Amino acid sequence: MLDALVAGVIAGYAIAVPVGAIAALLITLGAQHGARIAAGGAFGAATVDGVYATVAVTAGAVIAPLIAQIAEPLRWISVAVLLVLGVVLALPGLRPRTGPVAAASIESGDAEPGPHVRPTTFRRLFVTVGALTLVNPVTVVYFAALVGSSTLAVDAGVPERVVFVLAAFAASLSWQLLLTTAGSLVGRVLTGPIGARVTALVGGALVIALAVRAALTP
Repeated sequence: MLDALVAGVIAGYAIAVPVGAIAALLITLGAQHGARIAAGGAFGAATVDGVYATVAVTAGAVIAPLIAQIAEPLRWISVAVLLVLGVVLALPGLRPRTGPVAAASIESGDAEPGPHVRPTTFRRLFVTVGALTLVNPVTVVYFAALVGSSTLAVDAGVPERVVFVLAAFAASLSWQLLLTTAGSLVGRVLTGPIGARVTALVGGALVIALAVRAALTP
C-alpha cells in the first residue's frame, strides 16, 4: 500500500510540476481573479490528471497504442486552443478602459484606470482548464509513458490502485493550488493599473510562446 502511495505521489508531481502552458495559465488566472476563483482551474487540471492515472492503472496496456496514434492531432488542437487563450489573456492589457468613469478619473488627475478583466467563476475555470489539460501535449506524452511503465505493480489489487489514483490526484492538486496562490500573491502586489496591464500582457505572451513551442516541437 505504501508503495502504491509513493508511486502515485511521484506520478502526480511528475505530470503537474513541469513548467508549461497549464502552469503559466494558472499563475495568470490567480493574478487576475484571485486564489479562490482560480482554484477552479487547479481542480480542473488535477481532475484530468486523476482521470489519466485511473486509465493508466485500469487499461494502460490497451490504451497506450491509441494514445500514441492521437498524440499528433491533439498537439495541434492544443496549439490552436493555446493561441486563442493567449490572445484572450492579453486583451485586457491591450484594451484601455473607456467610459464616463474612466474619463472622469483621468480628468481629475487620478491614476490611469486599469484594464478590465472579464469576471469568471470557479466552475467555468474548472471546465476550461480541465479541457485544456485533456489535450495538453505535455500531459498526453507523459500519460503515454506512464501507462506503458511499471509505475505500479502488475499484480496490484484494487485498494493499491485506488490509493495510487488518489495520491496522484492529491499531488497534482497541491501543485496546481500552489501555482494559483502564487499568482494571486503577485496580483495583490500588482494591484495598480500598470501592474494589472503587465500581468495580462506577460501571461498572454507566455501562453502564446508556449503554443508556438508546441507547434515547433514534434
